[in-house]
Amino acid sequence: MKGLSIYLNEPMTDETKEWLQRMRAVGFSSLFISLHIPEDDSSLYVERLQALGSVAKTLGYELVADIAPASLATLGKTWETAATLTEWGVTGLRLDYGISPQQIATLSNQMMVALNASTLTADELTEMKAQGLRIDQTEAWHNFYPRPETGLDRTWFDEKNVWLQAQGLRVQAFIPGDGTLRGPLFETLPTLEAHRNASPFASYIDLQSTVDRILVGDPRLTEATIRQFEAEQGGIIVLRALANGQQAQRETETNRFDPARDVIRSVESRMKPSTIDLTPQDPSARPLGTITIDNEKYGRYAGEVQITKCNLSADERVNVLGRVIEADQPLIARLGPGSKFRIEWVTP
Repeated sequence: MKGLSIYLNEPMTDETKEWLQRMRAVGFSSLFISLHIPEDDSSLYVERLQALGSVAKTLGYELVADIAPASLATLGKTWETAATLTEWGVTGLRLDYGISPQQIATLSNQMMVALNASTLTADELTEMKAQGLRIDQTEAWHNFYPRPETGLDRTWFDEKNVWLQAQGLRVQAFIPGDGTLRGPLFETLPTLEAHRNASPFASYIDLQSTVDRILVGDPRLTEATIRQFEAEQGGIIVLRALANGQQAQRETETNRFDPARDVIRSVESRMKPSTIDLTPQDPSARPLGTITIDNEKYGRYAGEVQITKCNLSADERVNVLGRVIEADQPLIARLGPGSKFRIEWVTP
């Protein structure tokens, strides 16, 4: 499950509605909103949340709000009446402090509740269960970390998630955006420090087998990244690349079902004659992510398109077409036997 983050510093506009509609079509199904910093005008605060809730309900989004006692009061609610936020389109609450185990357990019987994944202890969870916590309506959500160097350690994160999931909790984490970034630092909002400057899509693929819900922490994604998520809906991994000269243009490629150790081998490139000049070009080294085509010196292999999975030396029988950009190189390791992929040539 994947989702987006929305912030209430701006009113709901037609442009935002169109953005949410498009992202819903791309497979995003949940929205996160932080209510920790109330607006100066509390009436605007309520109005904007209600407007977002209405749009979320219309488009079929889950809407989870990160809430604290002060912001709850701003909304005119108490912990006893917090579940009535469902009337505004809010489907879940992320709870961190200022609420008792009994109140959390009670809320879990009325709506989805999300606990702080990083700080939750076994004793706290045991107490909530004793108070009647509904595990099937409870998730564990990690934070995002705006300041560089403060994101979570990967090993600790993975170990914590194993424990959380063993308790029956679904786990969530944030990945960075690459379009409009969130202030005041504008240095992305990931859960893992390793994702700080990583591609949002590569970060998403990296977390797919680890957590149950993945949210973009920053407000927006670039058009190129949206196309990657769009293609993934059809089981295709888009690799952005810089061309060295000629470009092998195909809609979709397939890695062979008998995967090579060192390279991704395009099935389609062997099935159709290449329109690219296959005369030998100046050979060059092939570092990880290099896109190549075998030239006429390779005999019956001529025309085969490959992507290197490791660093390889130059070969006079192989012409270099370009290289996958650094941000997308982690995706190469995700291309297993029969995986579909598409090369999208970009400008520097």
